[in-house]
Amino acid sequence: MKLPTYFLSHGGGPWPFMMDQVGHLYGKLDASLRDIPRQLGVTPKAVLVITAHWEGRDFTLSASAKPPMIYDYGGFPPHTYEVQYPAPGSPELAAQVQQLLEAGGHRAVLDTQRGFDHGTFSAMYPVYPKADVPIVQLSLKYGLDPQTHLEVGRLLAPLREQGVLIIGSGLSFHNLRAFNAAGAAASHAFDDWLRATMALPTEQRSAQLKQWESAPAARMAHPREEHLLPLMVVTGAAEDEAASVPYHEDAFMGGLAVTSFRLG
Repeated sequence: MKLPTYFLSHGGGPWPFMMDQVGHLYGKLDASLRDIPRQLGVTPKAVLVITAHWEGRDFTLSASAKPPMIYDYGGFPPHTYEVQYPAPGSPELAAQVQQLLEAGGHRAVLDTQRGFDHGTFSAMYPVYPKADVPIVQLSLKYGLDPQTHLEVGRLLAPLREQGVLIIGSGLSFHNLRAFNAAGAAASHAFDDWLRATMALPTEQRSAQLKQWESAPAARMAHPREEHLLPLMVVTGAAEDEAASVPYHEDAFMGGLAVTSFRLG
């Protein structure tokens, strides 16, 4: 069975661990994430998360059997700095991904100390709350070149037939200075383009994604594109397959448009 790939707009900070305070803002995203196991119909052997919160000189993989936690956010309640998401790692999968990338001409390295950042544990907690599915994180590469990340996605495609779920964790709008009504118009303009692009025939889709900077309000939506690049990887890994929208909101955080995608 070939698993789909997902690009998840992962929300802000440790929101799944603050549902009493923010549930009214995150109810729709939470429901979409909790529905992923039903959509899959099987439990993956492991999850490979391409995270917007990690960049390296080379593509880098978390290779610890017991990854620690990284609380890479500020200004949240004290209990959110004690959150644990004790999913195991998979040094074996990390080594396999390293081999796939290097066989395709992309240097990849292993990091046995890297922990789960909030782009991983906040996205994965609603999907697998028991933390019982192994997770490996893959970094982005400095330069954030769309073509490079599409190519790496293509190299990862065989994992989908081996029970590995490939998830890109980012955000379709990521301008923290306008993460409110001030960013509404830009988020809608960019999101309309992004959803239209993802609905294109597959060859056109990849070509247009590589030119994302020419999209309406592109640099307003992504002053820096690290939260968009995980989409390139998961698209490359399912390049010949149609995309659908498992999650979309038009009025997130004061009027922002945000979207997640499933391919395959």
